[in-house]
Amino acid sequence: MSTYNYITEMLELKEKNIIFKENCYYKEKIKGIEHKIFEGYLTYQPDSCPKCGVIFDENFEKHGFITSNVKIPNVSGFKTILKLHKQRYLCKHCNKAFTLTTSIVNYGCFISNNTKHKIAVDLTKKRSEKDIAFDNNVSPNTVERIIDSYYETQKLYKHHLPEVLSFDEFKSVKTADGTMSFHMCNGVTGQTIDIIEDRRLDNLIKYFYYYDYKARSRVKFIIIDMYSPYVSLIKKMFPNAKIIIDKFHLTQLISRSLNKTRIMIMKKHKKDYRKFKRYWKLLLKSREDLSNSEWKKFVCFDNLMTTTDVVDYLINVDDELKQTYLVYQKLLFAFKNNNYQLLSNTLYNINSNISSYMKTSIKTLIEFLPYIKNTFENHYHNGFIEGNNNFIKTIKRIAFGFRSFTRFKARIMICKGLLNIKKNANA
Repeated sequence: MSTYNYITEMLELKEKNIIFKENCYYKEKIKGIEHKIFEGYLTYQPDSCPKCGVIFDENFEKHGFITSNVKIPNVSGFKTILKLHKQRYLCKHCNKAFTLTTSIVNYGCFISNNTKHKIAVDLTKKRSEKDIAFDNNVSPNTVERIIDSYYETQKLYKHHLPEVLSFDEFKSVKTADGTMSFHMCNGVTGQTIDIIEDRRLDNLIKYFYYYDYKARSRVKFIIIDMYSPYVSLIKKMFPNAKIIIDKFHLTQLISRSLNKTRIMIMKKHKKDYRKFKRYWKLLLKSREDLSNSEWKKFVCFDNLMTTTDVVDYLINVDDELKQTYLVYQKLLFAFKNNNYQLLSNTLYNINSNISSYMKTSIKTLIEFLPYIKNTFENHYHNGFIEGNNNFIKTIKRIAFGFRSFTRFKARIMICKGLLNIKKNANA
């Protein structure tokens, strides 16, 4: 294999007009980092003058070289530079000089197209833009420009929405108009449809007017948490959609109420403080998941006990906690078994001695009771979108946050494979 073929294959260069002479490779430290340097010469006969357009003839003469240090993809883990000497010509027809161009790098640019493409591919991985920039020997600003120039903008189809939608929100960037951003997914496949900067009702109504009435009418089910503006939004914009409350959020609501009650009682009964603090998870468990036959030694207790004994001890410390716990268990059982009748009876026949926290939660459940019935009658849930939100949080954490919502959204869409690389990308 010739020197030219070996080097071009190693560097993945598709330019036939670059000449590599002997001793064209050496190492050099640049800003304290060792680089591999490959020295090549770009020379060929141009077809015409790019300045005046005259066809090449005897009035063209070579006019020296101009050198560019082109950043190319790493070789063997080393940052690599192609020191490219580009032939210049003088056109005597217009008396102007010009430099030969090559497909490996855009005119006036020092970053090879191969490097840009590698950066674009790296952006699909859960990595920070700073790390990507360092690995490819470019600046973070270059990475941002590649996002803008290499990836197509998101396409929304105003004539189509899936039959099942899932709504949720996540904490947005500091520069966003609202503290929380809106996330919409396909409720069956889990695929992200769009991310909106602000979840406030007025903004969401304006956004959904983008979709035509036929597309919105096609939606049959929408899964939400208990955020009231979503209910108003659905009633106004989706005439045929049934509202489903995600079961996880129902359980979370009453679990938080019971836990707040436990903390309140724990602070009141200093004698059992450590017991309440250590075994709080047992209180939140379903009664069915506790054992009454497995005896063992529990810290803070003198005798052998079962998990059921531990819970019984804790709830009997205070009657308010006990009554709250009993209501919690009834509600938990109703949620698990899709027992709407039990749920309804429990909500409308509560013990007055339950905590204020649980009373507030029950008030919320009564408000959303018609939609909870839809939850029991259908199998849809927000598990997909919750997983997507965790994915978004990971991207945000790896990047140590984003200043721009537009950039944040673009990176999410790239990582999820929802934005494609342009055929003729240029950065």
